[in-house]
Amino acid sequence: MDYMVAIDIGTTSTKAVLFEESGAVAAVANVEYPLYTPTPSIAEQDPEEIFAAVGSAVKQVVREREVPAQRILFVSCSSAMHSVIPVDADGRPLMHSLTWADNRSADIAKRLRKGTVGQSVYSRTGTPIHPMSPLTKLMWLKDEEPEICRKAAKFVSIKEYVLAKLFGKFVVDHSIASCTGLLNLNTLQWDEEALGLAGLTPDKLSELVPTTHKLTGLNAAYAEEMGLAPSTPFVVGASDGVLSNLGVDAIDPGIVAVTIGTSGAIRTVIDKPVTDPKGRYFCYALTERHWVIGGPVNNGGVIFRWVRDEFAAPEVETAKRLGISAYDVLTRIAERVRPGSEGLLFHPYLTGERAPLWNPDARGSFFGLTLHHRKEHMIRSVLEGVIYNLYTVLLAMQETIGIPKTIKATGGFARSPLWRQMMADIFNQNVVVPESIESSCLGAAVLGLYAFGKADSLSAVSRMVGTTHEHAPEPEAAAVYRELLPIFVRIARKMEDEYESLANFQEKLFNQ
Repeated sequence: MDYMVAIDIGTTSTKAVLFEESGAVAAVANVEYPLYTPTPSIAEQDPEEIFAAVGSAVKQVVREREVPAQRILFVSCSSAMHSVIPVDADGRPLMHSLTWADNRSADIAKRLRKGTVGQSVYSRTGTPIHPMSPLTKLMWLKDEEPEICRKAAKFVSIKEYVLAKLFGKFVVDHSIASCTGLLNLNTLQWDEEALGLAGLTPDKLSELVPTTHKLTGLNAAYAEEMGLAPSTPFVVGASDGVLSNLGVDAIDPGIVAVTIGTSGAIRTVIDKPVTDPKGRYFCYALTERHWVIGGPVNNGGVIFRWVRDEFAAPEVETAKRLGISAYDVLTRIAERVRPGSEGLLFHPYLTGERAPLWNPDARGSFFGLTLHHRKEHMIRSVLEGVIYNLYTVLLAMQETIGIPKTIKATGGFARSPLWRQMMADIFNQNVVVPESIESSCLGAAVLGLYAFGKADSLSAVSRMVGTTHEHAPEPEAAAVYRELLPIFVRIARKMEDEYESLANFQEKLFNQ
């Protein structure tokens, strides 16, 4: 039997999945690493820790099934987006990797977003102007770390760094490049105006290649360590978001994928690059004929964890006694409350927000509290608020794609029947939960099969993805949410000045 390995380099861990050629999962390994956040604005990682995690994860899945190296067809790569690492002429990092969550370029992003230049660059590159964007990070580095910039031979993402150590060359796939704010989507070349803003020339960036590009000549020492042959080819692959769409078979028109893990995202595939006149959604590459539009949200499962940690000590103790998850206890409590939480709204902006606000100053709030409301109302309103926010991203997307045919839901939240039904009611759409839970890795594996001619099209994924659950909207609940959603949207719009004032006040407190 032949196998394929997919790796997904994430924000908190790297996952490796060993697949049979049919798409069946043979082994899974997950290696964690820290996110360094010494201040609220800093979110960095050590590239060497991540490189070690990649090697360890691959080694674990190969050893678990004792797969001979010659039976591994290829390794295909998925990666988190928006990281920046300055490296010297020998490829050594000059500082930690700046992750998507690093917020130090917030002021630059605000200025750029308010001007016509920012909208012009977004319209060509598809990456919304926000501190997550490598464009604004590079502008910050130019201003605040000129000595590092002077020494830097290149500025790369974490996947570029890992592949360069393994193969000795810097390449960047069109998908990761399209997440930088530096790639012109129509020409698939670096955008001159964006480069000028970042103070870069093309030689400071990696060679652009398609997502199906194959790398050969794996470093022999690293190959042996991972249990691979030096001849094992790697497929450069794409970003985790677009590969997640592929991995849940959400690549046909009208199929929308929603993921809620720690953060969240909503995405759909179109056949050519499109940007939003209001700058509300991204447009990233999967292949030259597949483009993904959508929006990431900062506030997903992390909000439910906040509720558990800050408000639910008795429920956590109850869960321990019963030997079940505290989240299961909390969702059972939320089920006691009618849809709409009896008029209590929660805006889940505890970590600022990306789509659809693109406002790092946004702050969370309960709105509509009365003496009638109890803890169970607050718990349910938090869960509803996360879905409301994702739905507002879909509203922006619908101006381009129309009403979706199907919603495919993945991520940790998909284990909760309450959250799945809540999504069906708020979106007023059928929600399907695919059987495959390793969506980004499966997407990487299918892209690899396509790259090597072992699949005629990306639609080969359809035979590898089953359906676990399907929920239809309940008319009465959907009607309640249709009434509350416009109120939710209007409040967020009216609070923009207050968000900025509160954020400035909080920043002063942290700096004292």
